[in-house]
Amino acid sequence: MAYVDGFLLPIPKKNLAVYRRMAKRAGKVWREHGALEYRECVGDDLPVKMALPFTRVTKARRGETVVFSWVVYKSRAHRDRVVAKVMKDPRLMAMPEGMPFDPKRMSYGGFRVIVEA
Repeated sequence: MAYVDGFLLPIPKKNLAVYRRMAKRAGKVWREHGALEYRECVGDDLPVKMALPFTRVTKARRGETVVFSWVVYKSRAHRDRVVAKVMKDPRLMAMPEGMPFDPKRMSYGGFRVIVEA
């Protein structure tokens, strides 16, 4: 089964255009190094009432929204190989805009897929 890295982060709405440009470049790098899928999604329907909203989980502040993203790999071993290459890729270090969000507030984890439908 596949392996997925997942990310959840609050981001100032005013920085979304910069984040999108950065994410498009990063996605290209991840895919070139072997990731099967790379997705970046911005919150659209976040004030849910039936569960804990992502805005509360991330402690999003006024003027912020939430980005939910994931990268899919063949396996955890494949993920480890891809990420090792990505982290050495000079294109990631050359991103001119800097970080359009606070990385200390980002959530991240690796997940084994248990259902594919």
